[in-house]
Amino acid sequence: MFYRLLKYVILGPLLRLAFRPRIEGLEHVPESGAAIVAGNHLSFSDHFLMPAILKRRITFLAKAEYFTGPGIKGRLTAAFFRSAGQIPVDRSGKAAGQAAIREGLGVLGKGELLGIYPEGTRSHDGRLYKGKVGVAAMALKGQVPVIPCAMIGTFEAQPPGQVIPNLHRVTIRFGEPLDFSRYAGMDGEKAILRAVTDEIIYAILGLSGQEYVDKYAADVKAEAEEAKEKARKFPRMPLS
Repeated sequence: MFYRLLKYVILGPLLRLAFRPRIEGLEHVPESGAAIVAGNHLSFSDHFLMPAILKRRITFLAKAEYFTGPGIKGRLTAAFFRSAGQIPVDRSGKAAGQAAIREGLGVLGKGELLGIYPEGTRSHDGRLYKGKVGVAAMALKGQVPVIPCAMIGTFEAQPPGQVIPNLHRVTIRFGEPLDFSRYAGMDGEKAILRAVTDEIIYAILGLSGQEYVDKYAADVKAEAEEAKEKARKFPRMPLS
């Protein structure tokens, strides 16, 4: 009930007014049956824009930190994500990845839409990064199609760290469903999982037109933070 209230009364109309989303390829999203919608992730607002424009309900696997924040703000954020039907996922370690796959398969098993960001985290610079293979495992185990999706303009509308979004028009573009039935029964093979994931990322890339980086976004973020910390501790002395 709260999901419908958010979508049709509170948040949905506000998002449409602020971002004036241009929707392309909506016919590629099936009207019924289980499917994965796999998109790029440029902004916190991505979590709300896609559900606002889709006719069907979509459940995202959201990072566990959204559900465990401290203080009043943390409790409100957790309550919001739970009420919207989002599922918390611990992103640390291999066991956590398996738990996320189980949660995703549970959504698909009910014949619903599952939203996934294959990069695993938001892009900090607007580029598209290497995908993690969890999306491939869910697609093959669940035997469901994957609809690639590109969010365009959301980085400019709400870049990382910015709380109040800019009034900026965005485009949400869906591609043709990807069928991986040819890999049935091969979800335990690492090479197959990587090939499927790369195909999904390539499809997103074709829709978004982003620059691609063949590294995991989390690793690049960590390297940037390490370099920043090193520069802070050991600043360069000016040449005399």
